[in-house]
Amino acid sequence: MAPKLKTDSKYLDVMEELKKREPIFHHPEYGTKREDFERMTEETFWEVGASGQCYSRNFVLDTLDKRFKNPPMDEWEIKDFSCLEIAENNYLVTYTLIQDKKRITRRSTIWKKYDNDWKIVYHQGTIVEGS
Repeated sequence: MAPKLKTDSKYLDVMEELKKREPIFHHPEYGTKREDFERMTEETFWEVGASGQCYSRNFVLDTLDKRFKNPPMDEWEIKDFSCLEIAENNYLVTYTLIQDKKRITRRSTIWKKYDNDWKIVYHQGTIVEGS
């Protein structure tokens, strides 16, 4: 049975800031060019894709560079968004993403706060069986 995650009230502002940035790399207001994505990610960034494959920062940046030459028009819905401080200025966000009303993934991103900026440390997306 899935846990019922609840964001501590002292992190609600952080949660709202990060909610505006998820799903990652899908908000043109934060940038659409490689240098924007470089600025958004730690140099040590990596991710585990829905396939279970691990991807380096450079591979993700190359993929985003190609994707934004002809950006997708995805429709998404976010459910069960939560935020947890896991270390000072480091936050884990988790949520369920429903893409185009049919593909369901569970997502987690680790974000690090630098003054007034955010950087992505790690990301994972896992397909929900049967979606």
